[in-house]
Amino acid sequence: MTVFDGGAAPDAARSPGPLHGIRVLDLSRVLAGPWCTQCLADLGAQVLKIESPGDGDETRSWGPPYMGDLAAYYTCANRSKHSLTVDLKSAEGQRLIRDLAAEADVLIENFKLGTLDRFGLGYDDLKPVNPALIYCSVSGYGRTGPEAARAGYDFVIQGETGLMSVTGFPDGPPTKVGVAVSDLFSGLYASQAILAALLGRQRTGRGQFLDVALFDCQLAAMANVAAGALATGAESRRYGNAHPNVVPYEVFETSDGPFVLAIGNDRQFRTLCESVLEDLAMRDDPAFRTNADRVANRVLLSQRLAARFRERPRAHWMERLAARSLPAGAVRSVVQALASDQVAGRNLLHSFETASGGPIRVVGYPVKFEDGLPPPARPPAQGEGGGEIAKQWLGHRPGAGRTP
Repeated sequence: MTVFDGGAAPDAARSPGPLHGIRVLDLSRVLAGPWCTQCLADLGAQVLKIESPGDGDETRSWGPPYMGDLAAYYTCANRSKHSLTVDLKSAEGQRLIRDLAAEADVLIENFKLGTLDRFGLGYDDLKPVNPALIYCSVSGYGRTGPEAARAGYDFVIQGETGLMSVTGFPDGPPTKVGVAVSDLFSGLYASQAILAALLGRQRTGRGQFLDVALFDCQLAAMANVAAGALATGAESRRYGNAHPNVVPYEVFETSDGPFVLAIGNDRQFRTLCESVLEDLAMRDDPAFRTNADRVANRVLLSQRLAARFRERPRAHWMERLAARSLPAGAVRSVVQALASDQVAGRNLLHSFETASGGPIRVVGYPVKFEDGLPPPARPPAQGEGGGEIAKQWLGHRPGAGRTP
């Protein structure tokens, strides 16, 4: 079995990454689009982030908290990019974007439907300029369908796709997830689609248009919940921290703090009863023999387990469960998770300084490559580095000296 020491080969600092040489013109902002392009930058692509004059990407001011002079929110999705300020409403700015698009491999945008078309920067405008361009449009509801003209936001999408209806406790209201998962899923699906389109272009020589909708991506990510609704026609309900189809699979309180127990099959349940709880009566109870039995009798089983787990501190149960390789873990705060030995052992955190000298720490790209990845760079200040990158892209073109 090959093991990497926290994710980097010895020459990782020199590795250009698998997307080295790929140019990405990033006209997106906020989270879904920037999350996509940050993934591409982490893999070695050169990302030129286009920002409007004035405040630029609005997440720059989404604080507190701040890291140096940058909102922490902005830093989570914009590392390893170069920023260029361009007024897309001006003829000069539109001309510059067309010139850059002619040299790019990928363009990604998340403007409201029709905005870039009015500027002469839609796919139909740029395809003749660069037939190999992969043009990715990220929106709330896509380019087709009755909702195409609506603006889409993560919170709204969570509500409309049913995610909130299955999140929360049975006696509480529908609840949004604590992280903007609809945006994040969409960014990941967009990056996957772009990579597939780049691979396809190697065979055909042609680029293509990619239509990524937050609604579609979140509905696809409903996974087993959507499958259950399609199978039965019945509404799913909220189970709090429990699982609708697997029992016991929930949070339990101990004498000094909560933990997650995720028993995934009958063998694991028998091990739990025999070796952790030392309760053979529970193991042999017909009400709990199979997972289907336990689902049917979840309330009774949950009550009995809860009473046992409250008898001892969390460390006691964690040790016994780990010794039997049963899936369980402490419920941590985000600060506790970031400070854990696992994070340090996987080299997941990176530290930088802002252009003004303030400290930045970010969670890095999570996948470890045998050949390594390029070292991440700090999120750029507005307008930082993009002018030089634009000159590199356009250096062979007439009038290149006018490039910012």
